[in-house]
Amino acid sequence: MPAPDVQLSTMMVTGYTRNGRIDDALTLFDKMTTRDVISWNSMLQGCLDCGDLGTARRLFDEMPERNVVSWTTMVNGYMKSGRVEEAEGLFRDMPGKDVAAWNAMIHGYCGNGRLQDGLRLFECMPRRNVVSWTSLIGGLDQNGKSEDALLLFRKMLHRNVVIYTALLTGYSFNSKHEDALMVFIKMIREGVFPNQSTFTSVLNSCRGLEAVDKGREVHTVAIKLDLETDVSVGNSLLVMYTECGNVHDSVAVFKRIEGKNTVSWNSIIVGSAQHGCGIWALIFFNQMLRTGFEPDEFTFTGLLSACSRSGMLQKGRRFFEYITRYKSASVDLQHYTCMVDILGRSGKLHEAEELVKNMPMKPNSMVWLALLSACRVHSNVDAAERAAKSIFSLDPHCSAAYVLLSNLYASAGRWADVSRTRVRMRHGGVVKERGSSWVVMKGKKHEFVSGDRGHPLIERIYEKLRWLREKLKEVGYVADQRFALHDVEDEQKEEMLWCHSERLAIGFALISSVEGSGITVMKNLRVCGDCHEVIKLISGVVGREIVVRDSGRFHHFKNGVCSCSDYW
Repeated sequence: MPAPDVQLSTMMVTGYTRNGRIDDALTLFDKMTTRDVISWNSMLQGCLDCGDLGTARRLFDEMPERNVVSWTTMVNGYMKSGRVEEAEGLFRDMPGKDVAAWNAMIHGYCGNGRLQDGLRLFECMPRRNVVSWTSLIGGLDQNGKSEDALLLFRKMLHRNVVIYTALLTGYSFNSKHEDALMVFIKMIREGVFPNQSTFTSVLNSCRGLEAVDKGREVHTVAIKLDLETDVSVGNSLLVMYTECGNVHDSVAVFKRIEGKNTVSWNSIIVGSAQHGCGIWALIFFNQMLRTGFEPDEFTFTGLLSACSRSGMLQKGRRFFEYITRYKSASVDLQHYTCMVDILGRSGKLHEAEELVKNMPMKPNSMVWLALLSACRVHSNVDAAERAAKSIFSLDPHCSAAYVLLSNLYASAGRWADVSRTRVRMRHGGVVKERGSSWVVMKGKKHEFVSGDRGHPLIERIYEKLRWLREKLKEVGYVADQRFALHDVEDEQKEEMLWCHSERLAIGFALISSVEGSGITVMKNLRVCGDCHEVIKLISGVVGREIVVRDSGRFHHFKNGVCSCSDYW
């Protein structure tokens, strides 16, 4: 165009800076024959967006006229860069400060941890709006001052969805999930309608509490407000149900989402993989491609995980070959970890070890741990020792590696090596993570450790387990003593197995829930082989579906079988 006007040129400047092309933006800006305050402000903001604070300040000093937007833009720029004193100097010199300028300072103070300065400024503001309150309440929450945030919240005569959401999000961000749920309940009672951001935060808290019953209540509110099909609300519901053990509900939510995005597709693919539904993951992937979405690195991680957890060796090989050949820019350590896991679980330990040795990038401890875990499954002590040596050279305090190696020695009856490994752990100050399992019932978490005696219903729990033990023996159960990891008599080994934390959690759930209802148990470590067999049999004896999430995946036990088909 021979003579583009100022408005069009300003649009081009903004377009350049939004795409990170700051040099092109500055060149065009310098060529503009006419500039107004909007074009100056656009160039100013563009420099800051591209991280060029120095050029922004030079332009600010050269501006023939400035408005309050110019000043506020520079204040924000200095605050985001942590240069609070420069921002304060500009704010003092700013003529005709409006409420947005005051809010920028408050937000900046909170973002830099200067809460007292933010409070001081808030108190002396000539006029406040909803952003003023939101900035300070959110800032207090995000800096660990939730009680102060709540006190400030109570001082407000007008509360709207923005304020409630800011407080709720602050609680959720700081893992105060029960408080977040209370705020959500309060806003509903006061007739304030939640928006998409509200639902995203409160569903994150339901997920943090692993409270699917609370999540269902929130879901009901979303349906009433006709927000269930919204993509951001739907994605949050999908992830909440997935991580609380309800993969069927996740699929149902996914199907109702309108305008699915890449996050939607990745979430359902990864969720299917977590629950061992490998075929589902592949079906969703094919649907994703037909819908016109381009898979990214997260999609391929989900697909490889699905292949690993469902024993699909050949499909895993093809996916890995495809991404390393055609998507090499997206390949990262996580993809190699998944492929090592696929090969290792399939018994291809030599091939898995060779893959680790010939990786184009340096393997980290997680890659070697995948190999070590496979060695534990297939009882290959020699390969396990090599993998463990590599892990310890990278991370001498990796407790997971010590535990896997020690357990492998124990299952092989090499008690001297078990003792040596445990001594090495003690001398190195390595602490083993204590195994625990828990059930969330009526909003309360009931947690157990192996051999627990602390629960108020513990006698009834052990009584239920004794009854189950007799029933399982009637159907042919014999304890697999390889998973009793202490050098004691056989009878003691069986007793120790029956005190594992997941069995205690299941015993509690059985005596505390309605006959025939499903049970969901969470565990922080991998479920042992004998417990896996026992839970299969229990599900058949009591006629209930039992979902167990361990450190690697979800297991769905029903009618005496597990969704993993014993491939785990």
